[in-house]
Amino acid sequence: MAGRVKRARGRAPDPALGANDFKTRLQGSPELLKRETIMDNRAASLNRQAYHHYHILETFEAGMVLQGTEVKSIREGKVNLKDSYGLVKNGEIWLLNCHISPYSHGNRMNHDPLRTRKLLLHRSELRKLIGKTTEKGLTLVPTKIYFHNGRAKCEIALAKGKKLFDKRETAKRKTAEKEARQAVKERR
Repeated sequence: MAGRVKRARGRAPDPALGANDFKTRLQGSPELLKRETIMDNRAASLNRQAYHHYHILETFEAGMVLQGTEVKSIREGKVNLKDSYGLVKNGEIWLLNCHISPYSHGNRMNHDPLRTRKLLLHRSELRKLIGKTTEKGLTLVPTKIYFHNGRAKCEIALAKGKKLFDKRETAKRKTAEKEARQAVKERR
């Protein structure tokens, strides 16, 4: 009896993995969980032009009311935020002109690509944004769409439009910083 090896129930361990690796995989390895979280928080779509055309004052994380095929299209990365913006209507915030392509494996029940989508925020954030957008020159611009804990989120920013000279100044500053980094790199 002492020489008998007790067999584990379920799947046999992978020979490529060590015994400890197999046990941690069964228990939910922290490294695997961290990797899944990183993959979950990656951006499905970025609005890079928002940082070029606007001064970003403050950002908010908002949930989105979506249909099933829209979620699948966002997971595929088929989202375009280029011309989209936020609008306050009846005490709610709506996302307009956000193009989510129809799902590739969808059927006739696929969604409309440019439909207006409701953004979900806390009541205090809603009040703050409604008050700020009534000020002159402030607007709501979506900066990215991503997944957090399996749910699609939209990062919406309170922004003020840049003038042409502001854009030129930003471009000059970026080129100066780039040249300084290259000079430091060449000295090494």
